[in-house]
Parts: sequence; structure tokens; C-alpha cells
Amino acid sequence: MSAIDVVGQYGAAMAAGDMEALAATFHADAVWHQPGANQVSGDHVGPDAILTHLGRFMQLSGGTFALETESATESGSLVSATVRFRAQREGHEDLDQHGVDVFRVADGRIAEVWLMSEDQEAEDRFWGTA
Repeated sequence: MSAIDVVGQYGAAMAAGDMEALAATFHADAVWHQPGANQVSGDHVGPDAILTHLGRFMQLSGGTFALETESATESGSLVSATVRFRAQREGHEDLDQHGVDVFRVADGRIAEVWLMSEDQEAEDRFWGTA
């Protein structure tokens, strides 16, 4: 299975809200690198920690967080996906940004994820601190 197919499985599981299928797309020691200086920033290691992290977006946004993949390309074990993400949070300006997610795939599973948004400072303000 190609790297882009693995990332496609991740996207389908995310869209369906299928947490078991989503967890299965990650290596046991996968690392999710969340940029910024906010309460969701940092490295999250392993499928359980990654799923908890992703759930935090929904929790903080009152279930409004949405992610759309606009396009994806691959180069060997790397996949780059252009995305648009949106969320609402009481007391904060709505979040509506484009970004790039980069996945490294190894042995048919996602081993690492890096995220880049178009305005990290605005994203930091939106997610805030704990």
C-alpha cells in the first residue's frame, strides 16, 4: 500500500469518526508534532495519546472543529496534504485557516505527523492556554 493510501485511510477514518480505524492507521510509537504555544501544542506519542489529542480539538471547540483535505501528494514515504480547518470557541474569534500536514509513513502505518498553519499566532490565540 502506498503512503498516500495510508493517509487516505486516516482521512476516511477521521471523516467517519471511526476511532478504532483511526488508531489502526498509526504506528505504536507514532509521533504527532503539534506546533505553537497553546494548550494543545507539543508532541503526542502513540495512538492513544494522538486520539486523545485529536479529541481535545472537539472538546475545546464544542464539537465544531472540522478538517478538510484539499489535496495530497506523495514522495516516497512522505505525504503532504493541504488542509482547511475551522472551529468556533466562545469568547474567541472563529478559526478558519489553511495549512499543510506532512505525514511520514513506515511499514504501512503513519509514523510521524507535522502540522503547519497559515497563521500560528491566531491559532495560538484561539486554543489559548489551559
